[in-house]
Amino acid sequence: MSQAAQFRSLLASGKMVIAPGAIDGITGRAIDRAGFPAAYMTGAGTSATLGYPDYGLLTMTEMVANATRIVNSISIPLISDADTGYGNELNVFRTVQEFERAGVAAIHIEDQAFPKKCGHLDNKEVVSREDYIAKIRAAAAARRTRDFCIIARTDSRAMLGLDEAIMRANLALANGADVAFVEAPQTMEEIALVPQRVNGACLLNVVRGGKTPDIVLADAQAMGYKIAILPGLLLGGIISVCDQLLEDVKRMGKYPPPKGDSSPAKTFARFGAADWDARRTAFRDPLTDPVAPAVTAK
Repeated sequence: MSQAAQFRSLLASGKMVIAPGAIDGITGRAIDRAGFPAAYMTGAGTSATLGYPDYGLLTMTEMVANATRIVNSISIPLISDADTGYGNELNVFRTVQEFERAGVAAIHIEDQAFPKKCGHLDNKEVVSREDYIAKIRAAAAARRTRDFCIIARTDSRAMLGLDEAIMRANLALANGADVAFVEAPQTMEEIALVPQRVNGACLLNVVRGGKTPDIVLADAQAMGYKIAILPGLLLGGIISVCDQLLEDVKRMGKYPPPKGDSSPAKTFARFGAADWDARRTAFRDPLTDPVAPAVTAK
């Protein structure tokens, strides 16, 4: 079963899909090992791995390349940020094809003007309804299978209000999107209203310190959300741990005491070392000379 088909099954299960944010193969594998049903490739985190803020500075090719690496590192479905689709309807069409070809299960496309910025920052701009819905139609038409999931994100709450955001979400669902993503509701009441007023499955973006209040995930499921993404969970933790470890080295003048078993063997075991060890001898015939005879040219 493809990752996209797996993701469709998760959506149909009746249980909210919780997808922590991955920035690379290390964090993707950690999410998989921890037993989460899906992972989410965060655009903000991907930007950070290349040394940039989440200001729409990455290209579609760079985003797909990172998604490909994560897909190849995990056994669970990957949802990916696809920003604005990187242009007009033609660009969106190719964007969908590239992410689907990479093995991604779902992407979200938003209605910000390009270059976009993080949905929890101020002074965003959005395109017209017409331009947004044209992109959603193009995205739905571009996919090769119905299993590939199109998530329609709208950032219009910040500039145009919740009513407009819900209107755009419903229009996107009526024009081919599978899931609606109303970015950055600003109160608990707004969080609850979104799945009540949107005519389809809804995604909630859980961002610590962002525009949306903190919420218990079980409460989000009770409100009717089908997906919750936690894009900054591991990224924020990694930054904090790195800062602390580097400060410890400067303060102590030596390698800090280990946090857990971080030996090379245990580290590599997380990434399939046993499988690669088995391959060292799997292609040798122990009963014959391992060196093939030279072929004489005629």
